[in-house]
Amino acid sequence: MDNTTRWRTIDIVVASVIAVAFSVVFWAWNIVWRATDPVFAFFPPAQTLIYGVWLMPAVIGGLVIRKPGAAIYCETLAAVISALLGSQWGGTVIPQGIVQGLGAELVFAALRYRSFRLPTALLAGALTGLSAALFDFFVWNVGTDLASYRIPYALLTVVSATVVAGAGGWALTRALAGTGVLDRFPAGRERTAV
Repeated sequence: MDNTTRWRTIDIVVASVIAVAFSVVFWAWNIVWRATDPVFAFFPPAQTLIYGVWLMPAVIGGLVIRKPGAAIYCETLAAVISALLGSQWGGTVIPQGIVQGLGAELVFAALRYRSFRLPTALLAGALTGLSAALFDFFVWNVGTDLASYRIPYALLTVVSATVVAGAGGWALTRALAGTGVLDRFPAGRERTAV
């Protein structure tokens, strides 16, 4: 493994901080999800428009750490801690986190961990959303109708993930870089890149 792909101690620490921070966000977002059930009662698949928050660690981890495994690590660790904090979905969120992280990881790997601009973040968000939707398709939504529930659910999850996790993750990474906290990472040294 060369120096560009080998994880440094600071990579592990920062990836872990991203995961821990988002596990707390997950805990709060679980409450928001349940509280918004009545709002989306008219068309339950539309609730996935707020799904993208759960997918942000995968995209942000990849954008900040820029090393193989970062997206999977951040999303999976956030899911593990979320389960330990008492996720209403129990331990099932752990394999779900792995699958979600894999979506973003595949994008960064396909681009050989060399592209971290907005289009890459959007694509990572979209593929993370697709992987999340596929997991839900076969685990949570098996008993629902394909045309009226599962397909709209999947499409809206991809939209949410592209906007919230992709564009939102990219914007959050840029905002963090602007503070100087990412100066030990390429993301912090590319403040002017789009």
